[in-house]
This record gives sequence, C-alpha cells and structure tokens, in this order.
Amino acid sequence: MRACRRQAVDATPVWFMRQAGRYMAEYRAVRAAHSLLEICKTPALAAEVTITAAERLGVDAAIIFADLLLPVEPMGMRLRFQQGEGPLLESPLRDEAAVARLASGPTVAAQLGYVAEAIRLVERHFGGRLPVIGFAGAPFTLASYMIEGGSSRHFVGVKTLIYRLPKVWAHLMEKICGVLEPYLLAQVDAGAAAIQLFDSWVGCLSLDDYVEFVLPYSERLVRAVEQRGVPVIHFGTDTASLLPAMERASASVLGVDWRIPLDEAWAKVQHRPAIQGNLDPAALLAPLPELRRRVEAVLKRAGGRPGHIFNTGHGILPETPVENVIATVEIVHQFTHHG
Repeated sequence: MRACRRQAVDATPVWFMRQAGRYMAEYRAVRAAHSLLEICKTPALAAEVTITAAERLGVDAAIIFADLLLPVEPMGMRLRFQQGEGPLLESPLRDEAAVARLASGPTVAAQLGYVAEAIRLVERHFGGRLPVIGFAGAPFTLASYMIEGGSSRHFVGVKTLIYRLPKVWAHLMEKICGVLEPYLLAQVDAGAAAIQLFDSWVGCLSLDDYVEFVLPYSERLVRAVEQRGVPVIHFGTDTASLLPAMERASASVLGVDWRIPLDEAWAKVQHRPAIQGNLDPAALLAPLPELRRRVEAVLKRAGGRPGHIFNTGHGILPETPVENVIATVEIVHQFTHHG
C-alpha cells in the first residue's frame, strides 16, 4: 500500500496476476471438483484459492479470485467457458436494440455480491496482515467481449460498432459503467485495499480512438474508487503507445506489460503515478539463473525509485513451475531489501 502511494518501503512489494491458477496443485484440486464459475460464485471457495495462493507464494498482496466477465451475466448475456477455447458469450451485441436490452445500475451490480463476500472472508482471514486487491475488467475490455463473443485478434466487430454507431457505443459504455462503478465500490466496502482495473484488449486501439472512446469511461471508474481513498492499479496489455493517455485517468498506479522496458514506461508518464510490472510471464519458465537475471533487470530499471510494485506483465502461465514463482518473490525481496 505504501508503494501504491509512492512512499518508501523496506523492500519492493510483489504479487502476480493470476497468482491462483492452474499452475498450482492446490488450485487444480479445487478445480477438479468445481467449474470456474462455481468457484467464483461460491465465496468460501473463492476465498480459499485466494488465501492458499497468497500464503504459498509469500507475496505482498492477495488478489481476489474472480473473472472479469462476471458482470455480463446480470446484464443479460449468457456466459460459458469451453475447455481450451476460453470464455464464450452467446448472442454477441451487434446493434442498438441489443444494447438497449442490457440491464444496468446498482440492482444489477448487487447480483455480484458474492465477490464482495469473498473479499470480506479473505480480509477477515488476514486481519490487515496482507492487503486484498479487488478488480474488474475495464469498460473497453468488457465491451469487446460482449461484441466479439469471446477473444479476438483484430476486434473488427468492436471497431465497426465504434466507427459506424458511435452513439450506440457510448450507450453501451454507460451501461457497463453503471454496473462496474457500484460493483467496485462494493468491493471497497467489503475491505479491498486496492482495485486493479484490467484493460486486457485496449492495446488494439490507436491513441486517438483510445482518448475519444475509452478514456472518459476508465477515468470515471478510477475517480469513483480513488475518491474513497483506495488506490487503483490501471493495467493494460500492449499499451506502450497509450501510456501517457492512460495516465490521464489519474490512477495511483499504472500497470505495464513486458513489451516496453519499465524505465521507459515510467519516464513516459514523468514518474507521476506508481508503476507495476513488468516481467514477461514466460520468464518464469526459465532456469533459475536466467530467471534471476531477468527479475533483477526489471528491478534495476526501477532504479530504487519509490512506487514500484513488482509483477508479471500478464497472468502466470499454466505451465509455470510453482517453485519458480516462489523463487521470484524471494529474489525481489532479497535484491531490494533495505534493512
């Protein structure tokens, strides 16, 4: 939490995106008996996998186990996960009528109360010893899934709607924010010490399109959470060209992926926010000496400047040896320990 506010720390804090996942035997055991959505919607299970991962790895924060697509269900879209194919949304949005049918508002967000309850359980378990990070998918990324029906390479459907029907796009983003804002504030009320806003797909946009069609909505959510005194970590992938614009959303922390050196990313935003990142998650597959070299290279780029949170530049890969993740935590703490 001190690093989020660019205050001095005794060692660089570290946590990982997707730190509870298939690379851990404990998670696979739970997953063998329950679907992904069952775990997300059962607070005791979501809390269990959150706590187990944080304690096993020795990290400095526990991020609640959830899925960024959970809000689409109470909004009126059917979501399912297929083995090897990722999430699929039935009847993707294509026109004004489909957007108009979507539900929005606090009563919709209230149907996601199981996430806040899971945060409450995790926060109670740690009793302030470890901060709990809540999260949500950013409006653009949620909208992309809702329009494309799943993952996409070129986001043709999204860009077609933006360019041909900009008012429908604005209506969709307003509806998404109408759910995400109370959803995130409920996580704060439940004890989330920080919030990460995941904009996984926003790197597909040009700078001008980001500023016009995305920034106002991300800024709205960041402002709502930060007004409660809770820092937001604003993260996107493939966003090297967008970082100065993303910084305008005024989140306390800017999360960056591995495609840009950490020092260059931080310099692009004049070191105003704290920064999170940015080891390539594939580096966790490397032999220990090479992994150490790469971890230390990221830390050297941070230069000891207050406000660095170590993380991977995206989620941990399923093939990752858990021992390498634990070793990374130890390397970060040892290399940056100030006594």
